[in-house]
Amino acid sequence: MLAMRREGSSVVLYEDQRHKFVLLGFEEEEEEGVVQTNQYLIEDAGELVLLDPGGAHVFPKVLANIVEMFSTDAIRHIFYNHQDPDVCSGVTLWMSIAERAKIYISALWTRFLPHFGVFDRSRVVAIPDRGGQISLSSGVKLELLPAHFLHSTGAISLYDPVSKILFTGDIGAAVFPKGNRYPVVEDLDAHFKYMEAFHRRYMNSNRALRKWLDVVSRFEVSAVAPQHGAVIAGESNVRKFFNWLRDLQCGVDVIDHIYTGS
Repeated sequence: MLAMRREGSSVVLYEDQRHKFVLLGFEEEEEEGVVQTNQYLIEDAGELVLLDPGGAHVFPKVLANIVEMFSTDAIRHIFYNHQDPDVCSGVTLWMSIAERAKIYISALWTRFLPHFGVFDRSRVVAIPDRGGQISLSSGVKLELLPAHFLHSTGAISLYDPVSKILFTGDIGAAVFPKGNRYPVVEDLDAHFKYMEAFHRRYMNSNRALRKWLDVVSRFEVSAVAPQHGAVIAGESNVRKFFNWLRDLQCGVDVIDHIYTGS
């Protein structure tokens, strides 16, 4: 069941006897001049999956958040939604801590990993354009769903069938005014104003949004967990958010405005 409770400095979004989905180390105050990011962890029967654990800048904090609750020896999978430095520039640090973990990233971006210091391709799983799965020891299969051009050419969303939480990367991102950050959306109508400008500029097009919505609509989604901003929880809020995206003009749809500002 969705939990939404604090554990140490983190927020447990879902838990049952064998499974947890955790927003790691939420802090109300944002650091000046640094892109705010959310890092997540799935624990399943003692096996850990990291979702967009972030860049080198946040590595010490995220590591400290994890060891409050778990052993790093249990990290077996590290998933990256796309190639941006705020997502994966800390990859070599995580590979040194989690020596048995596989790295999952779109096949389009595997050749960029050496620029972050990754030269051991044996631990890298290239996700094809059609998506795929991460198979856990318990038999649970995490679904890897195409989210191309939202905003990255090779973006991939991850759906957890146990918690029914959809990790979306930059889809659902919000930019908060200073001092007004929160981990979970309480008033979605009021929250849209924090998402709109980001989505209009960073999402490629309404056509790309609708294609992604067609993919994720096959699944029952109880919450959307983005890499920036706040978690959108509850089926009614998720449905309202998806409907908002379906009608949103963005990217190339508004390119004249981007060039001229009018």
